[in-house]
Amino acid sequence: MARDESRGTAGRFDYYVLSLSWSPQHCAGPDGERDDLQCAGPRRYAFVLHGLWPQYERGFPRACGGAGRLSPALVESMLDVMPSPALVRHEWATHGTCSGLAAPAYFDAARRAFAAVTIPERFRAPVHEVYAAPRAVEREFLRANPPLTAAGVAVLCTGRYLQEVRVCLDRALRPRACGADVRDRCRGAEIIVRPLR
Repeated sequence: MARDESRGTAGRFDYYVLSLSWSPQHCAGPDGERDDLQCAGPRRYAFVLHGLWPQYERGFPRACGGAGRLSPALVESMLDVMPSPALVRHEWATHGTCSGLAAPAYFDAARRAFAAVTIPERFRAPVHEVYAAPRAVEREFLRANPPLTAAGVAVLCTGRYLQEVRVCLDRALRPRACGADVRDRCRGAEIIVRPLR
């Protein structure tokens, strides 16, 4: 499918990107200072569900309309994997509305996709900084998730720090290759994975 305008049409997309955000990196930045639930609460988060994003082979739809207000119960139900009510609402308005699914079905799909990815052991709860080549992070995800291929995983960084891992999935949530604009974005031979806070 070709790149669409800034607004898309609900249900018209090629595949999904599952975005797994490294919570300690978020909490180390200015946004984390205002995010008490995720960054100052009793639970220490590692990878969290940033979102499940409908994508075109190039580009992506956004804010497809009809967002409506999410029920407080639905927002609350997602906080174990998306520890920010504002994030839950933002992801629905920006990406979920483009899925063609009703909000409960979209968040159910996002939860199922997140649960289907096995996080490699050394990224589950590190108490010290982890130093690794970006390709090593990718290889560890591939080893922990045999259906994934290198073409279907992207590692992103903020400076030298791990920010996010993206996994590309077809519309049935099966692994597939990413489109041309979903790619690794880390500089340098070695990156730093911040420990849990």
